[in-house]
Amino acid sequence: MILPPATLGMLGGGQLGRFFVAAAHEMGYAVWVLDPDPHSPAALIADRHLLAAYDDYAALDELAQGCAAISTEFENVPAGTLDYLDKFVVVRPSAAAVSVCQNRIAEKNFLRDNALPHAAFTVAHDEQDLRQAGPGLFPGILKVARLGYDGKGQAVVGNRDEALAAFQHFKGENCVLEQKLDLECEISVVLARDEAGVISTFPVAENSHRRGILDVSVVPARAADALRARAAELAGTIAERLDYVGTLAVEFFVVHGQLLINEMAPRPHNSGHYTLDACVTSQYEQQVRALCGLPLGEAGAHSAAAMVNLLGDLWYETGAAGQRYREPDWSRLYAFPTLKLHLYGKHHARPGRKMGHFTVLDDDPEQARELAMAARAMIGIVDAV
Repeated sequence: MILPPATLGMLGGGQLGRFFVAAAHEMGYAVWVLDPDPHSPAALIADRHLLAAYDDYAALDELAQGCAAISTEFENVPAGTLDYLDKFVVVRPSAAAVSVCQNRIAEKNFLRDNALPHAAFTVAHDEQDLRQAGPGLFPGILKVARLGYDGKGQAVVGNRDEALAAFQHFKGENCVLEQKLDLECEISVVLARDEAGVISTFPVAENSHRRGILDVSVVPARAADALRARAAELAGTIAERLDYVGTLAVEFFVVHGQLLINEMAPRPHNSGHYTLDACVTSQYEQQVRALCGLPLGEAGAHSAAAMVNLLGDLWYETGAAGQRYREPDWSRLYAFPTLKLHLYGKHHARPGRKMGHFTVLDDDPEQARELAMAARAMIGIVDAV
């Protein structure tokens, strides 16, 4: 076990890293963050900020020398960076596991090779691959293999010509073409797995998106018990096949009562933010525990919950004179006694940027959702979910 007051390393300085730092601090650890952004939210509260690129080997050497173990908060840290650090220090999750999750081609091939349920797809390295794609893949969604997230790097394509046009728009990047599905809903599972293979699974969340970005998560998901149990089972199988150590998220589509795996995230997840307030142990504390070889904490929830994302659009007011930048009126949220507000300390809001979230707790998930939607409307988020 790696015990306090050891120093831990975090690759990436966004909000997920910030919550990791907070959890580690509460447990008695120090944390160094490596991130190229001078305004990194995680670095603002870390014990040390290494302001460097993820392939800066001098900075990586310094991180490895100063830390007892290192993790990551997002999947786009180069797998080579994790592999390099692993030569000198404990790194969890492994480079091999992250490399599968950070590339949609590798991810889809992993699902296919392990006989895990997924949407029909084909890989597009060039235009010829799209010309040869089966007609059953249209309408479809063309997704870049690397660096796409929150709806970025994706295009809905009704036919082959639209797919070719989208591929050109993506400048010939390697892509995956997936069959577009008639979704009943989307759910996600966040779990933690330790080095001995013990898995601790959080309650299943039901997710709604707005413009490709997670908007609202309700826990527990309003799905049959058998479906939730099957989702947890599939997520556990993925963790085992990846020999994964750490916190892992798996997103699912529900189609005609069946589960199809959408994608995996080798880190805590936006849809798991509710664990901060509704669970005995948060997904971030589990990440610290798995990284340090500690026994995993109890993942059960003591409340139902509904989480709402707060995007940068909320900081802009549109009027006769155009858009005006202003801080939202948080007093409207504090009027809800079971609402927990979390702001990420980002230095500037821009449309689509995740600036914070709030979670509403209740004994009943539907009541939690209704209260969250009322609070959402009170601060000016009026789009339907």
